[in-house]
Amino acid sequence: MNVDKTIFEYSSPGRVGVTLPDLDVPEVGVDTLVGPENLRDDLPLPELSQTDVIRHFTRLSLANYSVDRGFYPLGSCTMKYNPKINEEVASLSGFANMHPFQDDSLAQGTLAAMYATQEYIKGITGFDAVTLQPAAGAQGEYTALMVFKRHHEKIGQGHRRIVIVPDSSHGTNPATATRCGYGIVKIESGQDGRVDLSALADALNDEVAAVMLTNPNTLGLFESEIAEICELVHKAGALIYCDGANMNAVMGWYRPADSGFDAMHLNLHKTFSTPHGGGGPGSGPVAVKDFLAPYLPVPNVALKDKLYYLDYDRPDSIGRVHGCYGNTAIALRACAYILTMGAKGLKEVSDNAVLNANYLLSRLNDAYEVPFDCRCMHEFVASASRQKALGVKALDIAKRLIDFGYHPPTIYFPLIVAEALMIEPTETESIETLDEFIEAMLTIARESQTNPDVLQSAPHNTPVRRLDEATAARKPVLRYVDD
Repeated sequence: MNVDKTIFEYSSPGRVGVTLPDLDVPEVGVDTLVGPENLRDDLPLPELSQTDVIRHFTRLSLANYSVDRGFYPLGSCTMKYNPKINEEVASLSGFANMHPFQDDSLAQGTLAAMYATQEYIKGITGFDAVTLQPAAGAQGEYTALMVFKRHHEKIGQGHRRIVIVPDSSHGTNPATATRCGYGIVKIESGQDGRVDLSALADALNDEVAAVMLTNPNTLGLFESEIAEICELVHKAGALIYCDGANMNAVMGWYRPADSGFDAMHLNLHKTFSTPHGGGGPGSGPVAVKDFLAPYLPVPNVALKDKLYYLDYDRPDSIGRVHGCYGNTAIALRACAYILTMGAKGLKEVSDNAVLNANYLLSRLNDAYEVPFDCRCMHEFVASASRQKALGVKALDIAKRLIDFGYHPPTIYFPLIVAEALMIEPTETESIETLDEFIEAMLTIARESQTNPDVLQSAPHNTPVRRLDEATAARKPVLRYVDD
């Protein structure tokens, strides 16, 4: 069967996929139930056998790239293997079939797992209180900043309306701060790709509410002067927030609360191997110091007299940020992962993530420019500037990688690196996979010198070739038209 056909092209008049039994109840016409004016007989549905339907949708599923099919070197959005035991745990009937409004007394197992997950996150990050309610990393950022705002209002500092964001922070940080009603001040990185202390000191004043800092930052570098940064911020009366999306690089080695951060969020898909968020089941728990705990969202899972319950008695809370208690099934997956790995295993996760990234960096830094050529954490940012001089852009390299069977890395981010190629191998990939990816990248670098046309017209072996992206954005074709 032709894989390029649509399901309508497989249709054959009169073909059916099910055989219904003879009617054994009085027949009532549909027109009697809904009224003849509401009927239509021109709905162009395909007529198919069950075999046709199964094969069509199975082919479509195989056309979709996923972490179960191949390697995602996707810097800044950790895409790694999701252990199947996590899926089994979350699918247990006692969890999966529980109603979200079930009485606490009938939900002790789920509440116990949620409480345990909160406690594990406290131990891993060093903070005093945790909410699992935010449904994504960006919503975690929002939650933390709203907690900061409530705190400043409570202590008579409500005039603070500025958030400082280094240019090496995650791109959602300034958007989140703006959404919370803050003005943004950007500070540029120093020559080493880290926060410039003097630039930070110059930006701090009594109008600054917070500094949002990603650590390790989006260049894959750890902020080595983080304790000094936190001290500067606190002396100015502001709070400092850690975007913990890159916590998978430092688990077991570093607790952000210990260096002075006041709050942080975690992306469970990045750190604890749950499915990725975009458009699906995200989760961005927020952890805070004690003095901010009263402002966390309601409800929170609490324990009293050996019974777990949802605590709504939080008068200073910022309120809800999710309809129920967060995406519980994702928290269950994270809990299963933490229990499976244990403290030693989580530390090894970080070790391997950093080792894999530095291995790729060491093998690729002769073929591609690396603006900050030093040991990285879990990811690094290369540049296609050399290739750009030959007429090959980062976009062309990304498209060509598809021909080699790989999902492209993040490109053109962070913005402070021209023709950026942001690469993260994660800890779950083998040396064989990394070597194959390296060879693909080196081949592409050679092609940029000897045959740039093959890159500029890539990909070549996909069902859909390179699109006119400007036209696709301006004149999208959103439905199938049978000519």
